[in-house]
Order: sequence, then C-alpha cells, then structure tokens
Amino acid sequence: MVKKKKNKNKYFFKNRKASFEFEWIEEYVAGIKLVGTEIKSIRAGHVNFNDSYCTFIGNELFIKNLNIAEYEYGTDQNHDATKDRKVLLTKRELIKLREKVQEKGLTIIPTSLFISESGFAKLNIALAKGKKEYNKKQSIMEQDIARQMDRDLKNIGF
Repeated sequence: MVKKKKNKNKYFFKNRKASFEFEWIEEYVAGIKLVGTEIKSIRAGHVNFNDSYCTFIGNELFIKNLNIAEYEYGTDQNHDATKDRKVLLTKRELIKLREKVQEKGLTIIPTSLFISESGFAKLNIALAKGKKEYNKKQSIMEQDIARQMDRDLKNIGF
C-alpha cells in the first residue's frame, strides 16, 4: 500500500502585489495570533491581503488591514474581519526590525500566509523598500524576457 503525501501548500495565500510594489530586503517567518473562527475561515480560503502592512504598537508588531472574512458558520462570537492581529516574532527579531524600520523608506509587508504542518498559521513578512516607477517597468520587462526564453526552449524541444 502506497501512502499519499499531503500537499504542503494546501492552505497557501500569496500577496501578489507585494513583489511588484516593493523590493524585499529581508524575509521572516512569523506566527500570528488568531481566534478559532479566524483559522477556520483561513482554511476555507477567505483571506485578502489588499493594502495590508505591519506596524509597531508599543514593543509589539501588528498586522493591519489583513482581511480574514467572518466564518460562515460562526455564532455571535465570530471575529471582526479587519482587526489588528499580533505578529509573533522573537525579541531579537523585533528589535532588529524596529531599528531597520526607523530608516527612511523601509517598511514591513506581509508576503504570504500559510498553515504549517503542525496546524499553526504562519505569516511570511518582508522588510521592504518601495519601488520607483522605472523599477516596476524593468521588473515587467525582465519577466517578459524570461517568459519568452522559456517558450523558445519549449519550441526547440528542451
């Protein structure tokens, strides 16, 4: 009998706009503090990264504008869809990020959200710098060139 491998990326949500709008400098994997109906809603696929970002409140890092839709079968104790959620990092990482964010032009953005093998929600965040308009055009041009090269290689038979 052959065991089927579980799909690791079954619950994987990516912030597609982040790589286009920002240049990533450093990446971190962090936990996120959620309630029961939020994790159920994530597993149902109701996550929206539209305009979400991370900010420090006191000595803690919070993610703002991460929209996790209310759970369909939730009761009167259902969660608020756009509340601020605490990002769980080590103290050393928080201190390092706080120092970096105080530099001009750097911010912390969420890049993806996934459920780990142990069942916990994890958030990939990146220390990032905003791209200029000409950088965005350059990125699009590089993607087009890479796509065209792949097509040419497939046509040749590689």
